[in-house]
Amino acid sequence: MELSMPPPQIYVEKTLGIIKPDIVDKEEEIQDIILRSGFTIVQRRKLHLSPEHCSNFYVEQYGKMFFPNLTAYMSSGPLVAMILARHKAISYWNELMGPSNSLVAKETHPDSLRAIYGTDELRNALHGSNDFAAAEREMRFMFPAVIVEPIPVGQAAKDYLNLYVTPTLLKGLTELCKQKPADPFIWLADWLLKNNPNKPKLCHHPIAEEPY
Repeated sequence: MELSMPPPQIYVEKTLGIIKPDIVDKEEEIQDIILRSGFTIVQRRKLHLSPEHCSNFYVEQYGKMFFPNLTAYMSSGPLVAMILARHKAISYWNELMGPSNSLVAKETHPDSLRAIYGTDELRNALHGSNDFAAAEREMRFMFPAVIVEPIPVGQAAKDYLNLYVTPTLLKGLTELCKQKPADPFIWLADWLLKNNPNKPKLCHHPIAEEPY
């Protein structure tokens, strides 16, 4: 009797790539390099972000000296967001882009995309996610309907928990100890609903999507 085996599940890593506003006119050229480097462009959008959307996207950079210039630059015109897929997509895309400072890239990695298309540390032509957790968050930001698979495991799961779950849960448990409610489970559940950092925010400045 022949045993039927389930089909193998092949996981192809995905990451977010952005062609920034000042080099959108080079999109076709850059996409050709991306495809020749073994990536598949799973999804693509051309859109114009408001300064508010840029602030939300780069929320981890908030408070740094360059933050106002960064949001002004990223909202200065249309950009192209892409979901890129291939084996080890995150590390290979970062390698293809080169150092984040284009001036450094021109010296140390002259064949990298940022060396070729970038201008300086701010106007560095392209964006890529740093790790799995960042890729998931950024892909969902640019493509809200995207399905990110698989559920993170191992170190990726630890990174996700440390970055997104533990800080919020710690604050909630600390507040629980201070409040000492009669029903701690219901109180904590309500607190987490109110203080969920991933809760969608109402925005009165819709993203202006450009035609293809």
